[in-house]
Amino acid sequence: MMKRSLYWKFVFIFIIGVGLSVIISYAITTHFFQNQTAFKAELNSATQGVTAIIETVDPEEHEELLPIFEDLGLAVEVLSHEELVIFGLQHKYLEEPLHESEINTLTSRSARIIDYTDTELRRDIVTLVDVEGEPMYARITLDYYEDMQAIRRLMIQVLIFVLLSGSVIILFISRYFVRSIQQITRAAEQLTHGDFEVNLKTEREDELGQLMEQFNQMAQALKNVDEMRKTFVSNVSHEIQSPLTSIKGYTRAIKDGVVSVDQQDKYLGIIYDEADRLSRLSEHLLKMTKLDQDAYPINKQPYRLDEQIRRIVLKTEPQWQEKHILVELNLEPLTLALDEDLMEQVWLNLIVNAIRYNKPGGSIYINHYQEESNHVFRINDTGIGIPDEEIPFVFDRFYKVDSSRTGVDSGSGLGLSIVKRIVMLHEGRTDCISQEGVGTTFFVRLPKS
Repeated sequence: MMKRSLYWKFVFIFIIGVGLSVIISYAITTHFFQNQTAFKAELNSATQGVTAIIETVDPEEHEELLPIFEDLGLAVEVLSHEELVIFGLQHKYLEEPLHESEINTLTSRSARIIDYTDTELRRDIVTLVDVEGEPMYARITLDYYEDMQAIRRLMIQVLIFVLLSGSVIILFISRYFVRSIQQITRAAEQLTHGDFEVNLKTEREDELGQLMEQFNQMAQALKNVDEMRKTFVSNVSHEIQSPLTSIKGYTRAIKDGVVSVDQQDKYLGIIYDEADRLSRLSEHLLKMTKLDQDAYPINKQPYRLDEQIRRIVLKTEPQWQEKHILVELNLEPLTLALDEDLMEQVWLNLIVNAIRYNKPGGSIYINHYQEESNHVFRINDTGIGIPDEEIPFVFDRFYKVDSSRTGVDSGSGLGLSIVKRIVMLHEGRTDCISQEGVGTTFFVRLPKS
């Protein structure tokens, strides 16, 4: 589980990266120190300074120089003649042997420089000094090798401290970043189980914060789609069940002989009407499904809209004449590039609604006018109207005004949804105003371009 955790992968990758950086840094700096150029130059400079002081200062004051050299960080050792001879004979790392004859030649104003074979960064300077009236030898050691080693040890300690402190810091930083990802993962698991009540809370404003905000919006959209799906299934089931119940009941009555021969034509007519209602519902559902496709093909061709509307008015003449409705048109010749078949569905649905919900002897007025950027088609009827509280929902799928208030069969509840969708596909919009008991007006706005 730990190997698959993004948190631990993030931590391990960081530690490996820092560790490699530490190793590379150490290798580079070690190579630099091994070069020893800077330390050699410092050693030579210090050697020249010490020898110059020894050769310049009065021999009687050499004894007073020794504490000064120690204060400067140099190692000072006072040796007798015998001790210096033994040192010269027994020290195995001397670059050149220090013979007794050479020791005997040293004076208070001369210095013998001793180099070592084990390191180029250590050097001794030997001179004769008078200590309390006795001739002695001062061995002054300039050791830059130990300084270099001390710096190297300090560097290793610093690099290790950087690695450890960086690892601790990344543990907390990684947890900060991964916590948000873990929240998103848990929320995604909720969604896969059908739980859309997801709300990721965050105050972050970086990319992860934006991702969480987008995830919330996606969850809300899925919730809305799920609710629409449930409502759709419920509405479709209801719309199908109602006519099926009627068909089944009347068919059973005829089959069982409950209905007299004289009444059979009436019951068969009802069965036919209910079957026709199912057919229209099926057609509307199929049309709505096609229109919902993002890539629904729109075949825009220039044609006369005024002539199209007149044809539909003539097609519906039997219906509006049956209710003695007066239809008035005020349409000037107008040619637009639209999908003619789809727009015919728009005008047909709106005009049929104007007839269905109109009063006997009422009127329908259809006219066209222009706004700044739109052509506006206005379809007004003097029918029963729509209650104010229901106007915002008239274009919703399966929404139907209460038939008990209108006294009219409201159809499938998909007609106006189809109208709205078709007009949107043409980059236009539909609007509705109504006054109960006075009438209803629908506006179809289509862009001029």
